[in-house]
Amino acid sequence: MKIAIIGTGNVGGALAKQWSKAGHQITLGVRDVNNFKGANLTNQENISIDTIPHACEKSDVIVVAAVPPATIDIISAMGNVSGKVIIDAMNSIRTKPEGYANTFEAFKDLCKGAEIVKCFNSTGFENMQNPHYNNKGIDMFVAGNSAIGKQTATTLALDAGFENCYDFGGDEKAALLEQLAFCWINLAIMQGLGRDIAFKIIKR
Repeated sequence: MKIAIIGTGNVGGALAKQWSKAGHQITLGVRDVNNFKGANLTNQENISIDTIPHACEKSDVIVVAAVPPATIDIISAMGNVSGKVIIDAMNSIRTKPEGYANTFEAFKDLCKGAEIVKCFNSTGFENMQNPHYNNKGIDMFVAGNSAIGKQTATTLALDAGFENCYDFGGDEKAALLEQLAFCWINLAIMQGLGRDIAFKIIKR
């Protein structure tokens, strides 16, 4: 796939590396191509850099892993996203997009014609860098009404090394999926279990 990743910090960087190893073509979309976080990512095979508009224009999938207050500006810079898959990998924990309860609501309202889902938000970046515990892949989750978006996110989750990507429900479950992220943060950080923990669905 041709994937634009907006947000080159811990989460965006981890996903870029995993997907580049799987053979996907990654373009990091940044405001300033001469000054951006994660410049070393372009040393990886299949990873290039471009402006946000150009990165989105030449990609079929757009993954946004930036900070929530930047959402509106990012959407404005993305240009025409009709028919493209947008994966919202953010959580509105301390901050939100202006005028919206969370980032997913902003994408749904402002990105007309796009296939929008929430995914890659429910665990720490360490688990995206290495989603294996005792040789067993951990689980990822996706929410949204878009069947195409869910299928794309599921494929990318498996390509990143997750064992499963479970359907969390439609658009109305995107906020609930953020709550799952809050649960991970609570256990890992607030309750002191450490960041090397993960969620795994076990079936009898």
